[in-house]
This record gives sequence, C-alpha cells and structure tokens, in this order.
Amino acid sequence: MTEFEQLLDRVADKARTTRPWGWPSLPAPVEEATVTRAESALGFALPPLLAALYLRIGDGGFGPEYGLLPLLDSPPAGEPAAVTQYLANRRSGRKDPEWPWPEEVLPISHWGCGMYACVDCRTPEGTVLLYEPNADAADRAWYVDAPTLTEWLHAWLAGTGWYEESNDGMDLAPWTEFRIRTGAAQAS
Repeated sequence: MTEFEQLLDRVADKARTTRPWGWPSLPAPVEEATVTRAESALGFALPPLLAALYLRIGDGGFGPEYGLLPLLDSPPAGEPAAVTQYLANRRSGRKDPEWPWPEEVLPISHWGCGMYACVDCRTPEGTVLLYEPNADAADRAWYVDAPTLTEWLHAWLAGTGWYEESNDGMDLAPWTEFRIRTGAAQAS
C-alpha cells in the first residue's frame, strides 16, 4: 500500500469516528462528475490528494475544527461550498483591490471569525494556507499552515496543528507569495 493510500485510510478512519462542530454525520463522497464540475467552475484542477478526500471519504464534514467545507453543493443549513466561497472571495477582491483573493487558492475549511484554511492549487502537493482577515493589511493576512496538504492532514491526525490547545502560541510563517500571486502593490 502506498503512503498516499495509507494516509487516506487513516483520514477515513478518523472521519468515521469524529464529528466536527455542526456536522451531524459524515456526508457521502462525491462522484467524479462533481469534481469535474467543480474544476470547471473554478477554472483549475484540484490537487490529487484534495480530490481524493472528496471522492473517497466524504463531501466535507471531517478534519480539524469545523471540518472540510462541502466541495460544490452546500448542505441546506451549512457553510457555503468551497467552490462558492472561492468565487465569492475572488469577486469581493475585485470590488476591494486592497484585499484581493489569490488565484487558485481554494478555501477548504472555515475556522470562524472569517478565517479559512485554504489549499494553494497551483502545486500538486497543495500548500495549506491560513487566511486571517483580522490583520491590518491583506498581505499580512496570509500564513503557511503546512507546506503540503499531506503534512496538514498528518498534523490533524496527530493532534499537533496550531489550532490545538497544547500548541497555543505556535507561530506560522507569513505566506510570502501573496503580492506575486495577486499583483498587489507593495504594502507600506
């Protein structure tokens, strides 16, 4: 069994036995057609591991804190789907050029207070970013949560993520590509 398969098995085991806040049960996985529709709406492909999470484990409802967002179709009383949130963030960034949303950075999990865990879909490994909109400037609102989606999932499985009480005060590195990826002007 490959490391990829082992990780999916471990995530599936934890997903079956834990419920993030607000999720009464684990949603069924999506079909390949849903991933294709999501990628078409986004205009870019999902990293393979992210697609596999939705295809093989569930359409959100597992993972740290509030869990992964649904991919394309929102549950009746839940958070917007990842695709919906991405498209809304891109639109709002065009309306407010001081706070642009980077291309191909898909929000996958809501932390509360407007914060999101996001996957940089430009790389197959999917760097996981933390968007913290309570900063004083857009380029100071982005941090690297984990260099890869694999590492982010391992941190959740091991209980070592920054969001764990035992890791209070853990510092995340700023995401230095924000200005490059958004064309944002140099902050003062």
